Amino acid sequence: MIVPHARAPYACDPEQSRGRLHPEPASRARSPFRRDCDRIIHTTAFRRLKHKTQVFVFDEGDHYRTRLTHTLEVAQVARALARSLALDEDLAEALALAHDLGHPPFGHAGERALEECLRGFGGFDHNAQTLRVVTALERRYPTFDGLNLTWETLEGLVKHNGPLTDRAGNPLERYRAYGVPETIREYVRQQDLQLWSFPSVEAQVAAFADDIAYDAHDIDDGLRAELFALDDIATVTLPGRILADIRAAFPTLDPSRAVHEFIRRLIGLLIEDLVVETKRRLAALAPASADDVRTAPSGVAGFSPAIAEAERSIKSFLETRMYRHARVQRVMNEAAGVVRDLFGRYTAHPGDLPAEWQERLAGADGAARARRTADFIAGMTDRFALAEHARLFDSTPELR
Repeated sequence: MIVPHARAPYACDPEQSRGRLHPEPASRARSPFRRDCDRIIHTTAFRRLKHKTQVFVFDEGDHYRTRLTHTLEVAQVARALARSLALDEDLAEALALAHDLGHPPFGHAGERALEECLRGFGGFDHNAQTLRVVTALERRYPTFDGLNLTWETLEGLVKHNGPLTDRAGNPLERYRAYGVPETIREYVRQQDLQLWSFPSVEAQVAAFADDIAYDAHDIDDGLRAELFALDDIATVTLPGRILADIRAAFPTLDPSRAVHEFIRRLIGLLIEDLVVETKRRLAALAPASADDVRTAPSGVAGFSPAIAEAERSIKSFLETRMYRHARVQRVMNEAAGVVRDLFGRYTAHPGDLPAEWQERLAGADGAARARRTADFIAGMTDRFALAEHARLFDSTPELR
């Protein structure tokens, strides 16, 4: 029998949570982070992930990953990492479950299209949209908008890739050019998420769980779609080594089983390396609390240098052979056109929006109207976006 690990001193302790924006009585049966998981699972936004694109739109087949199946795979990896590192598994799971709630229909093509549409109104960022979903757009409770998640969950969603600003408030990394999204800046005026600090270890490993899941499973989907073959991925160093080991051990294994064994071994190897390297970094830092992790000079979760380089090679292969494949690009370009068409139509003819959303636009200025129109589109599933386009336009692409 596996005995549960004691929580490490650098893990987030649910009993010491910084709480919720709107105070609520504690649950006698569930920790604050477990309640966050449950609230996320019961949202409309979470259910909609079932029909939102990961790479392939729903018309292309039943067996490709959607945002929902990807999210569940990320949650499984995040819990495995949290367990190995003696972290709070519920917090890691909550972050994994919510990390893609802000994605619009049609994957990154939809995000790019909304970014173009909102360029004069602060742009569109799916991380900021996730915060908007869980703090404002979900309307399930009588006394507040959003889910009223814990501070630790919200900071992890916003900062899972690291600090957004320095201590002086100057934007960092990808936010240098256009600044921190207004959605995030507006929220932190109510509840300070310390944009200058690193997030918890739970948030850091949840971000790597996302990388591990889509590296492995996008390879699986790319093979299924015949965008490339096993021999093609074998030209990448780490996958090639894994496949060579499988072929040596099972020389007559059929291709389907070989793919499953490859994916299993790749995930296992990446998880194992991440755990070993993260433990090494934690031992060097010797944090006595979660706040020691937040104020560290660098992130503590990560792959070893060799595996980090190998993982970048996998991403590079997928970028070239899958995400930029002519077939994928054609479908995504058409999908982006659907999003742009819808935004233009709703902007010019707000009466085409549902009555509830027309009410949300009432009295709003240009920037607020554009943002709320984008909220409506970002919440759409692929199927609903295509149905709306067919209702409003004479010709709608089939996206096949």
